[in-house]
Amino acid sequence: MQCRDNTFYTGITNDLLNRVKAHNSGAGAKYTKGRVPVKVVFTQSCKDRSDASKREREIKRLNKASKIALINKCIV
Repeated sequence: MQCRDNTFYTGITNDLLNRVKAHNSGAGAKYTKGRVPVKVVFTQSCKDRSDASKREREIKRLNKASKIALINKCIV
């Protein structure tokens, strides 16, 4: 998700719409509380929660330019 301050938040969920609502209402992650509203800019499905957690860690390790490139690559 992209936050109001143009930073990115990466997380996993099995209910994206409710997770976005939670973040925007202040009930999401501590990181996003002062950075609302947030908007979804990238999603990726994984076969299970373990794979999703691994992918989350990979994305969190990317620098901002690499995250932007990943987002832009998926916009067609």
